[in-house]
Amino acid sequence: MKEYLRQLADQAENDLARGCLVREYLQARILESLQDAGVFLRWAFLGGTALRFLYSLPRFSEDLDFSLITPGQDCGVKAALTEVKRILEREGYRIEVRVSDQKTVASAFVRFPGLPYELGMSGHAEQTLAIKVEVDMNPPLGAATQTTLVRRHVTLHLCHYDKASLLAGKLHAVMSRTWTKGRDLYDLAWYLSDRTWPVPNLPLLNAALTQTGWGGGAMAEANWRSAVWQRLAIVDWDKARADVRPFLERQRDVDLVTPAVLGELLA
Repeated sequence: MKEYLRQLADQAENDLARGCLVREYLQARILESLQDAGVFLRWAFLGGTALRFLYSLPRFSEDLDFSLITPGQDCGVKAALTEVKRILEREGYRIEVRVSDQKTVASAFVRFPGLPYELGMSGHAEQTLAIKVEVDMNPPLGAATQTTLVRRHVTLHLCHYDKASLLAGKLHAVMSRTWTKGRDLYDLAWYLSDRTWPVPNLPLLNAALTQTGWGGGAMAEANWRSAVWQRLAIVDWDKARADVRPFLERQRDVDLVTPAVLGELLA
């Protein structure tokens, strides 16, 4: 499997594409190892990487984000990441895992020291490639989940938020972040441009906003679009485009991150 990664890296058109493909392959292998550890009986996959793996979102993503299906369960992140480390070390990877599970969101960094150098991506022998794993141990109530079989580098049977709940999560991110994240806005344009995508899971969205101290009124089918548009009034659009540009499969897609496009989609 490590030899396949070398071949994948060699096929990339440029250094940026090489880095994205290598990261995505390692994300797939971590997901496969987590699957083998049985986490998808307790965890649901969500976030930008979930959109890419499940629905072919045309941008790359950095982290692996999950939520406990039932709040209050034992997250089991240390045991799961220990299994990831065991499996990948067996294939010849140097791997380090650092876990922090004392907060509401348990997090771990899976580090691959020396791998960028080994793959010809860096001239520094000890440079590290790291992938962050996060598990929300106290998620807002109201999410719906489903299980999907997907193939991206490996075959995965993933428990994940359903479409309406994924959109609700993205709307919450757009409305609650205190900084400009262009990847959120690109994802929002991608969601809204698909007219077959279901409306957001509003109970989940309202529960998430309440949990993070939202000061506005409740979101309903009649007002969520206008509320999101009001939030976008404070966006630094140049900074947003700069944020998302390195992750796009097609550079022309940066033109989706504009007030004109989002305004039309939210109308």
